[in-house]
Amino acid sequence: ALQSDSKAAWGSYVANWLFFTSIAAGAVMFSAATWIVKAKWNWSLRRISMAFVAFLPVSFLLLLPMLGFLRENYFPWIEMMAYDHIVQQKAAYLNVPFLLARNVVGPLVLFGLALYFVYTALRPDMGRLADDQLDAGQRGWRSRLMAGWRGQQAEEERSNRLLGKLGPALALTYATVLSFVVYDFAMSLDPHWFSTLFGGWFFMAGFWGGIAVTAFTAMAVRKGDTELARHIGIQQRHDIGKLAFAFTVFWTYLFFSQYIVIWYGKLPWEQTWMIARSGDGWGRYSLAVVLLCFVVPFASLIGRKAKLNPTWLQTVTAVILFGLWNERYFLVAPSLFGAYDSGLMLYHLLTGIGFLGLFAFSVRWFLSTFPVIQLWQPIPQDEVSEAEVPAAA
Repeated sequence: ALQSDSKAAWGSYVANWLFFTSIAAGAVMFSAATWIVKAKWNWSLRRISMAFVAFLPVSFLLLLPMLGFLRENYFPWIEMMAYDHIVQQKAAYLNVPFLLARNVVGPLVLFGLALYFVYTALRPDMGRLADDQLDAGQRGWRSRLMAGWRGQQAEEERSNRLLGKLGPALALTYATVLSFVVYDFAMSLDPHWFSTLFGGWFFMAGFWGGIAVTAFTAMAVRKGDTELARHIGIQQRHDIGKLAFAFTVFWTYLFFSQYIVIWYGKLPWEQTWMIARSGDGWGRYSLAVVLLCFVVPFASLIGRKAKLNPTWLQTVTAVILFGLWNERYFLVAPSLFGAYDSGLMLYHLLTGIGFLGLFAFSVRWFLSTFPVIQLWQPIPQDEVSEAEVPAAA
């Protein structure tokens, strides 16, 4: 594919990287968000959200070919810099050295912070596991994670305290890094076009995808496991179903907020991006994205019973993920290829299968290596015993 049609192959590669990376980072961010607000309903789902951190090191390795090989054949602004006055005014940001630097340092910081967040949450569990419960591989990871062990209570208190600080830091880093990633690999493909909502639309869709993939995976792992099915019960299904529904509306709100300003303002540069995706070539594809990302999940999850049915919830969240997978392609392909070419979707599908294999293998490894449900529970500050409160003078 790289030899016969390198632009189509790279376009599909980038779109799939954007999808799977944003979903994995979004799932970890979802876990961090529930830690920030001290949510209790999702204690049995939190580790499932964290499992997607296992894909992030793989994602960084998959990013390196993009940084090493994508030049003029992907980024039009590199050639335009020589003659286009508007692009020249953006040279402080649009230049290859800075592109490489920010897309190495940024993901390294984000992925490293996500890994440290999950490590901090996992570490107290290791003290609650007995050797006879683990195989050789699990004992090896337990030994690594318990290096410098301070004692069970001290570790739990330290992790609880540290996770409260790491959560907000991860949220800010997540929003910042995913914003400039999508600016570089999607928005810069139309160098004259820009949208101040583009980054927010992308990283919030990743967060929504993190909720959907957590729900999908939770419904999958609870099948055939009575203990998990008991812990991932009505409350968990109802609440994560409500979140999946709510962010369906929020994704649409961000998309429409971006669209309505461009349409109403009738600004030619801003309109070009929308026109390329609403004409005869890509119009039906754009409509399919709206149906998959808004109409179907909105209609399917609006009722309470729909959220409580595990099979239905898993099916609808699969539709959401498929819609977002198509949306990532929708961000990249029309800018690269102009008129729609049916052959491009085949590249996207085949590349997506390869990414999906790595993604699923990473998550399966995590869930089979570490406890699926968090064993330790933080003690709320308002439940400190009287013995720990200094006596009044």
